[in-house]
This record gives sequence, structure tokens and C-alpha cells, in this order.
Amino acid sequence: MPEGQDNGGELDEAAPKFDIKASRTFAPWLSSVGGTIAFTTYQVGKLFMIGLHPETGRVSVFERSFPRCMGLGVDNRDGKTTLWMSSLYQLWRMENFLEPGAKTPDGFDAVFVPVEGRTTGDIDIHDIHCRADSRLPTFVATRFNCLATLDREHSFKPVWMPPFIDRLAAEDRCHLNGFTMENGEPAYATCVAKTNVGGAWRDHRQSGGAIIDLRTDEIVADGLSMPHSPRLYGGNLYVLQSGIGEFGRIDRTTGQFQSLCFLPGFVRGVTFVGDHAIIGVSRPRKEETFKGLPVDARLEAEGRSPKSMLAVVNLNTGDIEHTLEITGVIQELYDVAFLPGIKRPKILGFKTPEIRFQIRPAPFSRSDEPR
Repeated sequence: MPEGQDNGGELDEAAPKFDIKASRTFAPWLSSVGGTIAFTTYQVGKLFMIGLHPETGRVSVFERSFPRCMGLGVDNRDGKTTLWMSSLYQLWRMENFLEPGAKTPDGFDAVFVPVEGRTTGDIDIHDIHCRADSRLPTFVATRFNCLATLDREHSFKPVWMPPFIDRLAAEDRCHLNGFTMENGEPAYATCVAKTNVGGAWRDHRQSGGAIIDLRTDEIVADGLSMPHSPRLYGGNLYVLQSGIGEFGRIDRTTGQFQSLCFLPGFVRGVTFVGDHAIIGVSRPRKEETFKGLPVDARLEAEGRSPKSMLAVVNLNTGDIEHTLEITGVIQELYDVAFLPGIKRPKILGFKTPEIRFQIRPAPFSRSDEPR
């Protein structure tokens, strides 16, 4: 069970129960790549950090609570790691307060402190990435059908909308849900349908999805089933077809989807390390929006039960080589991120005294004094 709890430091016996079980090879693989996996679940409002105990080599699970936490963005620059995370109506910036090579007395090699929470309102922030020329994040404001960034005087600043959306409106018209970067700039985005009426995308879940080139407004691929989490990696454009439970590549010349593997559930959230993709897999919801998708029929036909898990997929073979299964109340995951070089992090919450005394002043020089 997780080590961190945002409940004043006391175990809440009435809290919904869940368990996390790693496959036999998961911990050795995580040790070999030298990092930590972070993932969110908005269903129960949790941010998880999956690392390793330094003495035992066993999986270390640390969690904190944030309402409806979803998108994750990792910015690695100048040897430092910044973590961005969206919640119900805020976008959080978390900084690691430990110096490289340092550890806390209880053996953690990173302490992520929520140093800034920007109030955006409930705009349903999904994917988050940082541009090469800015420390500010760019994110998908799904409710407003646009890519956006932070603004000093406003809730957010729109920076791009699909060409078929005629105005900025809080109507979730196409369910714009993901985007990826190329050469430090936004490159491709996914939507569930090319619709311009609030909620109309729900009628096109089976095969109305598209990938759009943000630089030209051209449709790169269409006919997709609820595409999520587009990612450029190693020169390839990867995407999840959540409606059919498949992970694969898009041929950017032809727009064809080339499946790498089928995963047992609703897939969403991808990150990469080495020759592997780490993918979030959820048990499909029973509500109308997620009922009747092809993934349900395939699971039934193959006699398989849907799972909630992290799946580590070999990019060369499509094999699911390692898994971290989540059972109990947690059925849905949203985003997944990898923190390189950090083996066992913790996150400070708001209800324990620890955050009050975790202070890291910036360096001071007499030359900085006002004259």
C-alpha cells in the first residue's frame, strides 16, 4: 500500500481500499532504467509515484490526494525536474527541493513540493507539455476545445483551436484531449470527432477520431476510435485508440494506423523510456459515453476481463513485458509520466506539518541588494 497519505498523517480506515501488485519482472526492469513512474487517477483523486526501496529493491508506492487530478507534464532542464499536474480547477507546479545525490533521513531521493497552484477554473485540462522556449506549460483545455497556456491576468490564454471549431466556447465540442511536441513546439493533437456542437463527439466514438497537425491545420489521420495520448518518440508518431484498446504508430505519410498490441481495457496515458512504452489501462466505465465500444466486444470474445494497470510494452515486439496491476476501488487511470534519475520520491501534501517547514530559499548575493 502507499506510503504517503494526505489526511493529516493518520490512516483513514474508512477510505476506499485498493491494492497495487507488480509482476515478477517489474521491479528489476524499473531498477534497470533508473527512474520513477508517476500516474494519476481522477476517479479517486490520487497522484502516485512508483519507485523502489533502496535497501530491498521492492516497489515503493507514494501517493497524495488532489481533486480530479489528470494531466502530467515533466520538464527536465539544467539537471532539475519540474512536475506539472492538473486538478479540478487548478494547475500545479511541483519542484524537487533536494539537491542531486541528497536523501532524506527516511531514504527518499526527491521531495516534490507544490510550490505554485494556478487557478484556471474547471476547464478540464488533459495533456501538458512545456515548450523549448518557455518554462510555462502548454496544455489542452478540453472544455474550451483549444490548446492554451497560463496568463498573468486571465484564467488561461488560448494558443490554438482546431480549424473546424468556430469560436471559443465552454462546450467540449470535439473532445480535444491530447497533443505532442516536435522540436520543442506543439505538433499533433487528437480529438474524438471533428464536430462543432457541444457534446456531439459522443455520437462518433466508434470511428470519428482524428489527429491534426497543429502547424498546418491538416488532418493527418482519421477514422480512429477515441484516440488519446499522441506522442512523438524516436521519430515515430504513436497514439492510443482507446475505443478498441490498441497502441500503435501512425504513418505520417498515409495516415494509416499500425497496431503494436492490444491491451485489456480503455487505454489512456503514455510515456517512454528506452525501448519501452509505459501505458495506462483502465477498466471501461459503465456510463453511456463509454458503453458499446469495440474493446468491450473484443474482451468478451476472447474471454478476458478488463484490468486497471500500467503496462510496459516493448516497442520492437509489441509484447507486454511488465505490469503493475491496481485492484479494488481504483478502476481508471488518466496520465503517465517518467521521472529519470529519481528512484524513490515523495510528495508533500497540504494537511501534514511537513509542508510548513520544507523551506528552500534561493541563493543570496550582496550584489542582489538594492542600491
